[in-house]
Amino acid sequence: MVSRRLSAVYVVLMMLQGCKSPKEPPAVADKTAPVSAPAAAEKPRIGLVLGLGGRGDQAFNDSALRGLELWAGGLKYVGTSYQEASAAERQESLGPELAQRQPPLAPLGITPVLLQSQVAEDYEPNLRLLVEQDVPLAMAVGFMLEGAVEVVAAKSPGTHFLLVDSPLINAKGEAYTLPNVRTVVYRSEEGCFLAGALAGLVAKEGKVGFVGGMEIPLVKQFEAGFRAGVAAVNPKATVVSSYTGSFTNFALGKQVGQDLVAKGMEVIFAAAGVDGLGAIQAVKEARDAGKPVYVMGVDSDQFHLAPKAMLTTVLKRVDLAVYEAVRDQLQGRFQGGSQTLGLKEGGVGLAPVRLDFPGKEEALRKVDELKAKIIAGEIQVPAMGN
Repeated sequence: MVSRRLSAVYVVLMMLQGCKSPKEPPAVADKTAPVSAPAAAEKPRIGLVLGLGGRGDQAFNDSALRGLELWAGGLKYVGTSYQEASAAERQESLGPELAQRQPPLAPLGITPVLLQSQVAEDYEPNLRLLVEQDVPLAMAVGFMLEGAVEVVAAKSPGTHFLLVDSPLINAKGEAYTLPNVRTVVYRSEEGCFLAGALAGLVAKEGKVGFVGGMEIPLVKQFEAGFRAGVAAVNPKATVVSSYTGSFTNFALGKQVGQDLVAKGMEVIFAAAGVDGLGAIQAVKEARDAGKPVYVMGVDSDQFHLAPKAMLTTVLKRVDLAVYEAVRDQLQGRFQGGSQTLGLKEGGVGLAPVRLDFPGKEEALRKVDELKAKIIAGEIQVPAMGN
């Protein structure tokens, strides 16, 4: 069954190379040089299996694509193919903090090899296909790909793997490592704490909402940090949480967002994938209708989705983890093992606060103070609720 499915995926890959659909990224694409230029084929090929939601999720997957395509490849995806990205486009995408990072995040001259997963059953055959394609590094973004990485990596010791947002888990539920697998997880609660503090300072009546996707430890980690941040600056505030039970249902997320708006929430933090996009849309529409409500996004800077309502985004730097894995692979420094990234390492943070609101200068000063205390170890942010 697996071999038949693998063959089917391979056929799809070959079809995508010859006739690219506008709805799907090319499996192997490099449009930065003329077809006749043999040097293009000599670029190192780095593989990436996207989780459900795929390109255009405005969050987790798009962050991974930014790290691989724009930062490592120097490419932007336009329509159905790649174009060379300008230095200004790359610089803008880095944001103020990463733009100053040393050494700089310079293009690495690679060819992306992308595979989209339509259902969870695609994960393992897609990773196997990357191994068959002889990519030296195969990357999987999202905790749902943990099992597939575990199986394929164990059988492919000659290939390096990056797993983002989950450790490898054995049959006893314990984290373990493989020599050819680098896992990256985040202290997301630290970024969420700062978002919660900002929300608590903005919400004068103390009404704050949280929209989560599946009610799993990874998302509860976001809620715990957010609640702790709200409480740190506004102990009398109330945080109302709603979980959609999925990450791919825009309509349900919008419905939940509308419900929180109707309950009088002043700030709503949406951490629910595509469902979160629905919640953001609900707040955008409410704001456009004159209601004094703000929203916060997750993973990638989502300001453009609601320019009149988006206070900030809790950034999870999947893009940075992807870029650094590619860089280490090309420099012969890739090592397996586990990494945990938080504020101190630049793995999480807040996007710029572009909107004006009463008391903004003082609020941002307070948030910066809290950030410094977390980095210094003076504040321990809870990763799980009480």
